[in-house]
Amino acid sequence: MQHLFSFTREKSLQNRILSIPVSEIRPNPHQPRTAFHDNELRQLSDSIRQNGILQPLSVRKCMDEYELIAGERRLRAAKLAGLSHVPCVCIDVGDRNSAVLALVENIQRQDLHFFDEAAAIEKLITLYGMTQEDAALQLGKAQSTIANKLRLLRLTPDERDMIQENHLTERHARALLRLSSPSDRKKVISAILSQHMNVDRTERMIDEILGKTRERDNFRKRSVLFRDVRLFINTIHKAVETMQAAGIPAAAQKMQFDDYIEYRVRIPLIEPEKQ
Repeated sequence: MQHLFSFTREKSLQNRILSIPVSEIRPNPHQPRTAFHDNELRQLSDSIRQNGILQPLSVRKCMDEYELIAGERRLRAAKLAGLSHVPCVCIDVGDRNSAVLALVENIQRQDLHFFDEAAAIEKLITLYGMTQEDAALQLGKAQSTIANKLRLLRLTPDERDMIQENHLTERHARALLRLSSPSDRKKVISAILSQHMNVDRTERMIDEILGKTRERDNFRKRSVLFRDVRLFINTIHKAVETMQAAGIPAAAQKMQFDDYIEYRVRIPLIEPEKQ
C-alpha cells in the first residue's frame, strides 16, 4: 500500500505548479547556455524582487531532489534575490527529452549564443545517437540549418572564444570557415577587431586572401611544370649529342614563344658523301 501511495503521489505531482526549495533543485547537465552575464542576472533579480517569477521553472523528479529542465537564468536570479522557494512545473521526461527541452527552451528565447547552440546540437547527436534529420525534427529546423550550425564547430576553441568575447556575428564566423589556414583566420579576426569590419568587408578580405592563395598555388604548379620541362629539354640535348658522337650530323633548333617552346630536330637519313 505504501508503494502504491508513493507512486500515486508522484504521478499527481506531474504538470502541477509546485513551490520547490531552491536547495533541492540541481542544475541540468545538458544546459546549453555557457555564458550568464552578471548585469542581466542582476536586472532579472531586481524584477523578481518586485514582481516575483512570472513563468514557472520546468523540473523533473530525480530520486529525492529535482533536476532543472528549463529556467537556469530564473533560478540563478531567484537565488540572487534571496528567494528560498521557486514555482516549478514537474514534468515526467527521460534524459534524452530533458536535453531536447532544455535546448528548445533556450533557442525559443533567441538569445542563446550560436556556438552554444551548435555545441548543444552536437551533444544531442553524439550522446543520444540522433541523426541530423532527427535533431532537425526535434528542434523544428531544416536539416541544412542544423548542418550549417554544426560547421561552426570547425573553428578552433580559441577562435570561438575571440568571436564570442568580441560579440562578432554568426555571419562573421561562417565567412571565416572559408579559410582553411588557422593563420589566415587569425589574421582576418585581428583585422575585424582592429578595423571594426562588417561582414561585407570581411568577405572581401577573405576573397583577396583566397585569390592570393590560388595565385601562389598556380605559381607553384607552374614551377613544378617548368622544372619537368627542363628535364625533357635536357633529354633532347643529350639525344642530339649522342647522335653527333656516333657520327650522325643531327641538329636541334630551339624556338621559344610566349606560351610554348618549339624544338626542331634534324636527323639526316642519308650519310653525306665524303669529299
